[in-house]
Amino acid sequence: METKNFDFFAYLKRKAEKVEKVLTEFFPQPKGYGGRVVEAASYSLSAGGKRIRPVLCLASCEVVGGRDEDVLFFAAGIECIHTYSLIHDDLPAMDDDDFRRGKPSCHKAYDEATAILAGDGLQSLAFWFFTHPEQVKRVSKSALLKAIHLISQAVGFEGMVGGQMADLLMEGKKAGLKILKWIHLHKTVKLIEASVLAGALLAKAKKKELQALKSYAKHLGMAFQIVDDLLDVIGDEKKLGKKNLSDLKKQKLTYPSVVGLEKTRELAEIHTQKAISALEPFGEKAIPLRAMAEFVLKRVY
Repeated sequence: METKNFDFFAYLKRKAEKVEKVLTEFFPQPKGYGGRVVEAASYSLSAGGKRIRPVLCLASCEVVGGRDEDVLFFAAGIECIHTYSLIHDDLPAMDDDDFRRGKPSCHKAYDEATAILAGDGLQSLAFWFFTHPEQVKRVSKSALLKAIHLISQAVGFEGMVGGQMADLLMEGKKAGLKILKWIHLHKTVKLIEASVLAGALLAKAKKKELQALKSYAKHLGMAFQIVDDLLDVIGDEKKLGKKNLSDLKKQKLTYPSVVGLEKTRELAEIHTQKAISALEPFGEKAIPLRAMAEFVLKRVY
């Protein structure tokens, strides 16, 4: 299953543009007394980014025989949730980052209260997209309920929120791989896993297909976060769009701080290969998902 002749970046751009079109066309207009918070949310949503999570939703739908058109609104909702999490992560009470994707963070471009509300609004908007009549009519209602349940769990107390809490609590403390894996699994992996599984669920994936995709997504998510940890140390600030060494300054629990750079690189490669191996049952159809895994790893080099 070779990817060398596959133009991944053209694929990524094509899929992302489809999601972008839905987000642009259906995003609320900044009018009335609450217009400022809509502007702030739009500012962060349109700040760039590769739309990896919604593209994963489309790609997993595709690999089990579904069509992009049937999950576009759901994918748009996933991007709203991801952007909301970034806005809140950047707040002074959280990670205190002044830049995101090369632009001032939402709370810097506006103010902290507006940024909090913009994040809240995007989370709510995500479920508006998930339940939009255009989305509801295109898929099985029971599959849609399962997908929404999966996403809500992935970003709540048992997922992203719980992971962020643990991440904050461990700042400045010494700990081992067990708690580090738990943080990454909940803070980052759960939403990536849910994005992949939701797309497949909405396309009526079989149980074995879902199992294979879950394994793929788990290892992809781990590789993604491990690479993120590496990029904070060795990444190019211009490419990252934010200051590096920020994890080190905040004394965050990361793979380089626990196992060192060389072992971190090795673990990123191991998880990438495990993600790719999980795709074997899909054969050639899984080339885009395999290319995504290779792209995640190559961000380091």
